[in-house]
Amino acid sequence: MAEEERIIQINIEEEMKSAYIDYSMSVIVSRALPDVRDGLKPVHRRVLFGMNELGVTYNKPYKKSARIVGEVLGKFHPHGDSSVYFAMVRMAQQWSLRYPMVDGQGNFGSVDGDSPAAMRYTEARLSRLADEMLNDIDKNTVDFQLNFDDSLSEPTVLPSRIPNLLINGSSGIAVGMATNMAPHNLTETIDGIVAYIEKRDITIPELMHFIKAPDFPTGAIIYGYQGVKEAFETGRGRVIIRAKAEIETDGGREKIIIREIPYMVNKAELIMKIAELVNEKKIEGISNVNDESDREGMRIVVDVKRDAISNVVLNHLYKNTALQSSFGVNNIALVKGRPKLLNLKDMIECFVEHRHEVVVRRTQYELDQAEKRAHILEGLIIASDNIDEVIAIIKAASSPDAARETLMKRFDLTEIQSRAVVDMRLRQLTGLEQDKLREEHSELMKLIAYLKEILASEELRMSIIKDELLEIKEKYGDARRTQIVYSSEEFNPEDFYADDEMIITVSHMGYIKRTPLAEFKTQSRGGVGSKGSTTRDEDFIEHIYPASMHNTMLFFTEKGRCFWLKVYEIPEGSKSSKGRAIQNLLNIDGDDKVKGFIKVKQLTDKEYVKKHFIIMATRQGIIKKSPLEDYSRPRQNGVIAITIKENDELIEARLTDGESEILMATRSGRAIRFPENKVRSIGRTGAGVRGVTLDDDNDAVVGMICVQDKNDHILVVSEKGFGKRSDLDDYRITNRGGKGVKTMKISEKTGALISIKNVTDDNDLMIINKSGITIRLAVAQIRVAGRATQGVRLINLDKKQDEIASVTRVKAEETEEIPEEILDLNNENTDLTDTTEESETENQ
Repeated sequence: MAEEERIIQINIEEEMKSAYIDYSMSVIVSRALPDVRDGLKPVHRRVLFGMNELGVTYNKPYKKSARIVGEVLGKFHPHGDSSVYFAMVRMAQQWSLRYPMVDGQGNFGSVDGDSPAAMRYTEARLSRLADEMLNDIDKNTVDFQLNFDDSLSEPTVLPSRIPNLLINGSSGIAVGMATNMAPHNLTETIDGIVAYIEKRDITIPELMHFIKAPDFPTGAIIYGYQGVKEAFETGRGRVIIRAKAEIETDGGREKIIIREIPYMVNKAELIMKIAELVNEKKIEGISNVNDESDREGMRIVVDVKRDAISNVVLNHLYKNTALQSSFGVNNIALVKGRPKLLNLKDMIECFVEHRHEVVVRRTQYELDQAEKRAHILEGLIIASDNIDEVIAIIKAASSPDAARETLMKRFDLTEIQSRAVVDMRLRQLTGLEQDKLREEHSELMKLIAYLKEILASEELRMSIIKDELLEIKEKYGDARRTQIVYSSEEFNPEDFYADDEMIITVSHMGYIKRTPLAEFKTQSRGGVGSKGSTTRDEDFIEHIYPASMHNTMLFFTEKGRCFWLKVYEIPEGSKSSKGRAIQNLLNIDGDDKVKGFIKVKQLTDKEYVKKHFIIMATRQGIIKKSPLEDYSRPRQNGVIAITIKENDELIEARLTDGESEILMATRSGRAIRFPENKVRSIGRTGAGVRGVTLDDDNDAVVGMICVQDKNDHILVVSEKGFGKRSDLDDYRITNRGGKGVKTMKISEKTGALISIKNVTDDNDLMIINKSGITIRLAVAQIRVAGRATQGVRLINLDKKQDEIASVTRVKAEETEEIPEEILDLNNENTDLTDTTEESETENQ
């Protein structure tokens, strides 16, 4: 048998095992996993290096992508051209990389999944940030290796001044392992690295004060923090991302507007999926879906049917579509050529170690270059000091080599120095040039001393790394795009809401909303008012309450139950919007209504809770006092606050400190005043005691106030728009259970009493009538009158059948419009003339 025809017997199992291991290691190391130091896979590194070698930097003109791809293919990456082109395209896409490395010109695809144009049509160059990746690459800062045909050298890693692996992340599927690393904000990341440099034993929770969570290029919302925490601590975690959506009202119809979608979600496919679910009746309440995105930004509009609730529809979209997605963090990267699972601190540590090595090698290179130049300058200075003799030697020499030999012997120069002297130009013989030589040598010696100092001091090297990072942060740092919504059990969400003043509005049919107080402007007493909520014909605003965003609100219903809600959990609506059905926020019965609320800052403050009480009043004159502590543990389905008897209902609930004075007013225009300590405190399920005795079966309690400041005035308002304020001392203190004294002269003109409030000159009044008209006026405009007078007209009612629905007080705003002067007493709209006469009669 011929030599070349011999067959070697091998074990196929061993051969397959060996070949597969070789293949898998090749994929892991040379294709799929990023290097922890520069965060790049080989193809991306070669693209950036190839573009740098081609000279297409950020400050140079664009070049055709085909030319760049050819450069990279021909010199460094002998694979398919599409692999190089698509790697470059992804580095140019704003929605793929948080900080793009390539500045593209032309069609580079879209977030809808559109393919980029062919490479012959597009152009590209390096981005400014990519320049920082390649900075100092010519200063022996990194190792080089031969390319595929050993004809050129390519870097094994880039010097990278920026923590690219952290800020841009990476993803790849190798053999037997995969990586999926999330992008982060550059500003936060550099702050975290600087904190690590300053304190090497810093813990991951401490690092998380700086690097809060991933920051995706498409924005959206990180929903819940547990996955982020696990990813930072272990290198693995599941981060939930939600689209950023808001609800708008347009012509009485509600729309869900989606402005940001989760990372790596295809917008076109998302819209098709929503339409498909609507057609299959898997999601109800949607009439249409439109993509109104333009160059200004993303805008997906989901039209909600009139009878549907937008929040419910949105929750169904989150559950059934990619509007809520998860990003599975798996931080596997190559560390010294081996794949390793990394937590947050590991990645920072590896980057700092890399930067430290780069700074050392760069400093050594600069020192070597400086010493070489200093060596030459020393020779030139010796020559310039003996210039006549040097010239004579050179003139007398038969050849340049002979001149160099003579100079080396005569002045004890090295070959390099003698060569520099012989090559010296005539202009360097001038006095000015000789001074420059000495000056340059002096500066070089200082530089050499500084560079040696750097090499001798790790502390100084770390300071340089820190300064360079802060410079990068100053140049390229930006604001976070992805919002973080922390779960309530993990973090206090109040930290992410400004404690703004709000007006809480509850309609007769049970619609609730919060509206910023600033939307309401002060008007003059007697004005017609501004249009408030858009309500149904049979509906009207029944309750308006002032509160701030961080308040905890306790809702009390007419059946005597108590529910809890944070103000920021109440949907926000404009002054003209209808609001949301309160049944969607609280688990109250369909035939129950909210009648009162109490706002507290913190139910968890035990000292505060123990010192405060809740006073409740019913329409039939019953009053009850319970400790606030009984209501400090929120429950989903609420708790019994007071046992309500038949034909009675709760009308008011107030928070007190145990030292207040209570006033209860009735429809018949009477009021009773007694100290709070006349009512003993009882448990939640108690029924209470008699607070005021009513005149007859048609009479009822319309309000209760708890006065703590004796300087407060008592303001009463009737249903036909009349009101007045009186001194507290006009109401004598009695025992509870009596009929009280007259608080307003009631007539057909005034209508029955509807409200009683304690006010000061610093308050404004918010009045809403049953037709939805709102007026805001300053209490200071209402003069103080005797308790038995009729009062003045506060609001004009356009319709005879219209009546005031609700009255509340708010703090006066300095920024509000200045109220008009109090109207002339003879102004027919105010009815002040008649009232004055009646007042005098009453006082007599």
